[in-house]
Amino acid sequence: MRIPFVTAACLAMIWPWLSTTAFAQPSTPAGAATPPAQAEASPNDLDGKKMFSSNCGFCHQDGGRHAGRGPKLSKSEKSDEFIIERIKKGKTGSMPAFAGVFNDAQIGALLAYIRGLDD
Repeated sequence: MRIPFVTAACLAMIWPWLSTTAFAQPSTPAGAATPPAQAEASPNDLDGKKMFSSNCGFCHQDGGRHAGRGPKLSKSEKSDEFIIERIKKGKTGSMPAFAGVFNDAQIGALLAYIRGLDD
């Protein structure tokens, strides 16, 4: 049982790197038409709960309502700015940085989900 846990923990730590390097789109050659930019979705259009459970739930137990490997997020007294920065930059040795994984709208949806938690 320990091997799947270790595998999942390692994947959680390297996922931000994988998503920005291994799955990066190839650059457009010079002179080629660039594809149109995708419109960024608003936090209301995104499912913060689903993103949280698939990316953050491994460490923040019960959807963030209880401490696990990461702290309890429900009723956090941390400022919105602090939470946004922590999601983007992570914390050395504790939490990976997700700036390369989530755009601002997705981070906003995660913040809205965290702020909506109740015990």
